[in-house]
Amino acid sequence: MTTFDLRRRFAAEALGTGLLVATVVGSGIMAETLTHDVGLALLGNTLATGAMLVVLITILGPISGAHFNPAVSLVFCLNRSLPPRDLPVYLVAQFAGGIAGTIAAHLMFALPVLEIATKLRSGPAQWFSEVVATFGLVAVILAGIRFERRAVPWLVGLYITAAYWFTASTSFANPAVAVARSLTNTFSGIRPVDLPGFIVAELLGALIALALMGWLLKPEPVQQYQPLKAEP
Repeated sequence: MTTFDLRRRFAAEALGTGLLVATVVGSGIMAETLTHDVGLALLGNTLATGAMLVVLITILGPISGAHFNPAVSLVFCLNRSLPPRDLPVYLVAQFAGGIAGTIAAHLMFALPVLEIATKLRSGPAQWFSEVVATFGLVAVILAGIRFERRAVPWLVGLYITAAYWFTASTSFANPAVAVARSLTNTFSGIRPVDLPGFIVAELLGALIALALMGWLLKPEPVQQYQPLKAEP
């Protein structure tokens, strides 16, 4: 198996998170430009994001693991798949890459480089949605790696596509993406004041998934039948 040094993994995480955020923000801007139907706009946003996740995880996964998400990196650190010394590097790459992705999307659509979002996303339903969304994402990743590693890009892309629609929060499920989306006052934005609730909920969902899947994916040893020997 080929290994990549920390600089290349940093670059892969920053690039992947940046392109993911550029897709989320940019497709939201495009959708708002083309239609006033909120449902249709969300559909466009959803399909673009799910498709980009498949692409990014496929091409960058072999380099860095394609986390693109501080909650995922934290889980991999806790289960010893990511060395603790590498965690801060991954987090910096993800947050910096996410902000760069917002900037890129704004420049492509001739908007101010950065804006402060004003879209309200708060309340118990939104927070619980983020717990569920991030729990499901981490569960899909851990189970996918355990049983069908090659399918992980598709599993994650399909899960996020579905979670956009079955969660009230439209499934941010990613602290770095949430921060980046607070810097765009467009379709995908979130007020900075709403970030703490989202981030706490996302980390909580990730930790619950780690605990549950750690138990669920650990098979019990099979006791082999030993026939009794007849005494002489």
